[in-house]
This record gives sequence, C-alpha cells and structure tokens, in this order.
Amino acid sequence: MSKGYTIGELARLSGVSVRTLRFYEEEGLLTPVREAANGYRRYTSKDVDRLQEIMLLRRLGVAVRDIGPLLSTSAYERRHALSRHLVELRAERARLDELIKTVERTLAHLEGETDMTDTEKFEGFKHELVEDNERRYGDEARRRYGDAAVDESNRKMLNMSKNDYEAWRALETEILDALAEAVREGEDPAGPLGAHVCELHRQWLGYTWPSYSPEAHRGLAEGYVADERFRAYYDRDVPGATDWLHDAILAHAGM
Repeated sequence: MSKGYTIGELARLSGVSVRTLRFYEEEGLLTPVREAANGYRRYTSKDVDRLQEIMLLRRLGVAVRDIGPLLSTSAYERRHALSRHLVELRAERARLDELIKTVERTLAHLEGETDMTDTEKFEGFKHELVEDNERRYGDEARRRYGDAAVDESNRKMLNMSKNDYEAWRALETEILDALAEAVREGEDPAGPLGAHVCELHRQWLGYTWPSYSPEAHRGLAEGYVADERFRAYYDRDVPGATDWLHDAILAHAGM
C-alpha cells in the first residue's frame, strides 16, 4: 500500500461511509495527506490504524467529541482504557448469556418440554442485577469498600433463594412507598417514621451486604445525596426523597 488508500477505497475497506470519513476529518480525528497534483486525499497505514481505533471507541459508546482527547493520550493510557472496556464487554456478554439461558429455559418450560425450578426462574434476573450494579456503581463501590466486600455482596445476591429475592424486592417497594408518603406529608426524618424507614433500609441492605455497620450505612447515605444516579432513583416519584432518606439514616443508624 505504498500510495495509500483513496477515500472511496478506505470507505469500502472499513464499511464506513465517505461522508463519515469526511466528518472525522472535520473533527480533527483523521488527517489524510493531500496529493499535490489534484488535492485528493490519501490515507496511510497509520490512518487505517487510527480509523480502526476510532471505530472501536464508537462501538463502545464513546462520543465523537471525546474520542480526540482519548487518542491524544499515551499508548499505555489507551491500552488501559481499552482493557477497562474489555472487562465491561465480557461482563455484558456474561449477563446476556445468562439472560438468554433463562429465556430459553422459560420457553422450554412453557412449551412443556422441561420443568423449570424456582431457582432457575430467577437466576437470569439476579445475574442481570449484579452486572448492572457493577457497570453503574462497581468502580465507586470497590474504591469505597474494597474488592472483597463487593465480591461477597455479589455472591450473596446470586445465592438468594426465590423467597429471599421476592422479600428483598418487596422491601425495596415498601421503602420507596414510605419515602413518598413521608415527603408528601412533611414528616420529620428524625421522627418515628424516619426510624422505621431507616430500619427497613437496614433490613434491605442485609440481603446483600456481607456485614452491617452504622458507619457504613451513614456513608452510603452520604453517597446517595452526592450521586445524581441515586437521586434520580429515589426522587423518581417524589422530589426530595433522597434527602429525606439521607437525613433519616443519619438520625437513626445505630440508634
């Protein structure tokens, strides 16, 4: 490839449209050389490598505006970022494989081909919850609590029985309903209802936490109000529920 690729040849090779290649050039992601005689673009082997990396980052969900800074980092930093994405992709594949198995078992059960145990019915959902939590909160949780604690929490989740799983989800609904009522009624989080909600939340944590401590509970509450993802979850029905839960936990955890 001594002369390199024309824009049309690279488009056919990569499956990326000519328009997209021009867009990447406008964004400064690709800088093909121009032939002196006619101004035609020529893409070298380095351009091909760079386009492959751009396409990989786009498939990983990285926005175009964020690709330039990533490509400007060192080769070590880019390898580290890709390694992180690889871990996430493998976790996503495992989650999907487990969900596919659950759907296949369910279809076979509904068609009368096999019997499906209660445990099998919930395996896919538990794996999906674990992988979703790892994807959304795993980095922060492992920094705060350590790998051993998070791994043990995931193990407890995966080992839940059908009854425990249903009780755990029912507690979650009860907490959300109590929070919504408390905020609407203007209840004091330091009062009796706050103590009740704090206790419900402690019980809910007990299904997945390896061990409980009031200090960790209060630390989790601080994380709730500092993280917009948790605010969006607890405030989804009634704004202010996250702050109310935070104040109730701080008032009653360990009391």
